[in-house]
Amino acid sequence: MATDRRDTRLFSQLFYRSRGSEPEEYAKWYFNNLIWQDTTWMGVETYKSPCDMWNYQEILTQLQPSLIIEFGTAFGGSALFWANVMRQIGRPFKVLSVDISHSLLRPEARRDPDVEFVKSSSAAPEVAERIKQLRKEYPGKVWAILDSDHSMDHVLAEMKLLRPVLTAGDYLVVEDSLLNGHPVAPEWGPGPYEAIKAYEKEFPNDYTHDTAREYKFGWSFSPYGFLVRN
Repeated sequence: MATDRRDTRLFSQLFYRSRGSEPEEYAKWYFNNLIWQDTTWMGVETYKSPCDMWNYQEILTQLQPSLIIEFGTAFGGSALFWANVMRQIGRPFKVLSVDISHSLLRPEARRDPDVEFVKSSSAAPEVAERIKQLRKEYPGKVWAILDSDHSMDHVLAEMKLLRPVLTAGDYLVVEDSLLNGHPVAPEWGPGPYEAIKAYEKEFPNDYTHDTAREYKFGWSFSPYGFLVRN
């Protein structure tokens, strides 16, 4: 029997009182124990958080993009995930996955007919040109995710490369902004989080933060990194 969400929330509060630190502590536990390295989609490594992956499929279902841009292929598990979700949505689409090396790319991912794997730096001008071509072939919204080199300079270069090719309503996720003490790996040095801050200082009106999505599951590999193009 269906129950009112307010009733179940009140019931749970009678038995548990949050201290507010649980999401951060869980993020540290998940990251530091390398659980993300054992997280797979259809048997192929994704190196992501299951909470984020669930959130991403909800965003894709709502956004209904025609083109997905992934910077950082690795094993190809996440590229498979995007393609599987998009086929369920049922509209024409393409996944463009870019990585400087394909040495880790699994054959199962490489065979997917809806994914185009490109071996290149994700900050190379030819990548921007390919995105422009695909936008013409697959008109509609774009969903982009940055998950390659996590240094601040590289992520900032990726964001600037995407600036002229993303349009109003497109969605950008900057992953692994939890590095450099946000809240994990405080010794990392300036990374994705700092890249977002630097980009916003230069282009303050480009994006709106989707904070509801960011905080939906309490924690994310992408704090401050759920962005909607204005």
